[in-house]
Amino acid sequence: MSTMQVEVVSAEESIFSGQAKFVALPGEVGELGILPGHVPLITRIKAGAVRIEKADGEEEFVFVAGGILEVQPKMVTVLSDTAIRGHDLDEAKANEARKAAEEALKNAKSDVDLAKATSELAVMAAQIAALRKFRQKR
Repeated sequence: MSTMQVEVVSAEESIFSGQAKFVALPGEVGELGILPGHVPLITRIKAGAVRIEKADGEEEFVFVAGGILEVQPKMVTVLSDTAIRGHDLDEAKANEARKAAEEALKNAKSDVDLAKATSELAVMAAQIAALRKFRQKR
């Protein structure tokens, strides 16, 4: 089976770089599945889990807090401000951050505060869901 180069990059570092058979990730209007030879595409992605089936058949999971996806026939690039390897996700910290976002939502005094708290809550919920998905696969 053919493979493609996959790069997952956060603002701070390269999170994953390697050959893969398949990539699945959360697009804005639904789950995207990318195989080698996929038609070129640039789109935004939502917060959630990026699942990478590596060339050796192993799976790699990465949480992204949204970002941009670029697909070329032999290359997939995921750019995200925040990306965390599945094995580095911390459920206790994510739950704590979710609770803080819920509290900020309750105490929002302006539309800007409300929008920021809503966004943070959505990212934390997606991170917790990604963590649970990662744990199920192990």
